[in-house]
Amino acid sequence: MKWWPLFRRESVGTPSAIPALEASAEEASDDEDQALIDAVAEKIVRKHLSVPAIFFLESSKPLAFLGGQLLIFLEPFVQTLFNFKQYQRFALLMEDRDSWERLVRRIEDLETDYSEKEKQAKAAEKQAKEAQKQAKKKE
Repeated sequence: MKWWPLFRRESVGTPSAIPALEASAEEASDDEDQALIDAVAEKIVRKHLSVPAIFFLESSKPLAFLGGQLLIFLEPFVQTLFNFKQYQRFALLMEDRDSWERLVRRIEDLETDYSEKEKQAKAAEKQAKEAQKQAKKKE
């Protein structure tokens, strides 16, 4: 079997990976995109990586298209770790600067909510410790 004809582009209708990605981009709705951005932002905030993520996203916003292309390049390696459809959609989203801005805003919103919840939990814990100290003093 000769292998070199496999690499020739004899027909215009030869399928490639990029049109498939673009077709799936048109099918996805804004709600799905926002849900994907929310999921990524939530994982970043839960791992306490908000500041480095925001710094990285803001500093590399001019390279948004290249970042999306890098995600597509790394796709074969990442397939074993992530949901393939969501990864493809995220790679396409990251080619657009507006999506980067939506991700940054969502991370900031979740970070403020998360930090408020942490403060309330620490305050409640502190009150519980003080109540235990008061109970020990009364004994």
